[in-house]
Amino acid sequence: MTPIARQEIKPDICVIGAGTGGLAAASAAAAFGVNVVLIERAKMGGQDLNCGALPSKALLAAAARIQILREGAFRNGARFAVKSRRFAVDFAAVRAHVQGVVAAVAPQDSRERFHGLGVRVLQGEGRFTDRETVAVNDYDVKARRFVIATGSSPALPGIPGLADTPHLTNETVFDLAECPHRLIVIGAGSVGLELAQAFRRFGADVTVLAAAPPLAGADPECAAVVLDALAREGVVLRSGVEVKEVRRDLARVEVDIVTATGAETVEGSHLLVAAGRRPNLENLDLDAAGIRYTADGIVVDGGLRTSNNHVYAIGDVTGAPKLSHLAHHHAGLVVRNALFRTPVETDRHAVPFVTYTDPELAEVGLNEDAARAQTGAIRVLRSPYRENDRAQATGATNGHIKIITDPKGNILGATVVGAAAAENIAAWTLAINQKLNIEAIAGVMVPYPTYAEVGKGAAMTYFTRGLTSPLVRRIIGWLRRFG
Repeated sequence: MTPIARQEIKPDICVIGAGTGGLAAASAAAAFGVNVVLIERAKMGGQDLNCGALPSKALLAAAARIQILREGAFRNGARFAVKSRRFAVDFAAVRAHVQGVVAAVAPQDSRERFHGLGVRVLQGEGRFTDRETVAVNDYDVKARRFVIATGSSPALPGIPGLADTPHLTNETVFDLAECPHRLIVIGAGSVGLELAQAFRRFGADVTVLAAAPPLAGADPECAAVVLDALAREGVVLRSGVEVKEVRRDLARVEVDIVTATGAETVEGSHLLVAAGRRPNLENLDLDAAGIRYTADGIVVDGGLRTSNNHVYAIGDVTGAPKLSHLAHHHAGLVVRNALFRTPVETDRHAVPFVTYTDPELAEVGLNEDAARAQTGAIRVLRSPYRENDRAQATGATNGHIKIITDPKGNILGATVVGAAAAENIAAWTLAINQKLNIEAIAGVMVPYPTYAEVGKGAAMTYFTRGLTSPLVRRIIGWLRRFG
């Protein structure tokens, strides 16, 4: 049989991976009239659209509304004039809501839309055959520049028995037809705790197992507010445990653990593994292109170039934090550099991190411990939600903001735990990115009543020390003599 002749394509830019970063890079380049090829081996939209950030936030939104009804029925609903005698969760409706949200957004990431933008989309798995060529199906793509945006997948720890035991990850948990009766979660990072709280609100008994402290790396004082809220809702958090083995026993899942007090077995109906993510490097044949990589991802410089000058890598596939907004930001940087030769540099200090629990936890820059270790002398500014009028009106008084500055008021970091923390962290991300002084935040006008006033309140405390100084009092007294 005569082999089928391979077709050669020579675009300006070839993007491998149609997740958040890849789509952003392809659409941005196409907007400038550049010839773009986009390669995707699975679903358009990648993890974030199909089984990541978007469906999880839809699930959390359903859980939040269920919690409002539950509290109205059983606890403090009288405060908001809510009276309820009966309460039940329709998990089929929850699943339909999640699927509906994904379906509503999917057209924005579809092949049809990107064809309309001028992007040629190739369905298949791309692999490098040399430093300047990627093969996909019957095509050889020889682009001036390549952008690797293949993302990441759930990392499965090497726990004996896990491969033979039914388990869920973020790729499969949204397909559940029924709410688990007893859910065991391995991993106490953001994803694990978000899903733990959601399923607890749907009615599941939830136990979280982790070797490290929950939300390790976050500001401990602020993380404690989240962990306390989860515990009060009935989520069982067990840290400092070693998972020795998992197995299936009829309809049950059994997890053998070792704690400080000895060995025991935790039983559940379902097992969810949320123990981090690994970069999608398989089948790319990076060695053929002379691209360096490690188990943590593709090695890039500050401008996101790989060891092959024709190739960039962005988002989860690099060693950067696994965040969709960071991948999107990376996409803008590489397009600027590839098209306009504009020097770019990634600033990991100005990357916001959010845990979408209730209350939310959002961070950017240095937390208190990191700032003390790095700079020594710092100022810690605080303001509690309970002193905020909007929080009093909504009942969301649990939480506070914590701002770290140097002695001169230069903003080093911010942590917000409480209602709308994910929204409020944007202003502090801007402040750190632009290297603003706390005076800029203290002087800004914010609407009343809003949660944003919590941040301004914290900024104002920077100046209270000076207001009580004897020198300032003498100056005020001296000026009063002039009327």
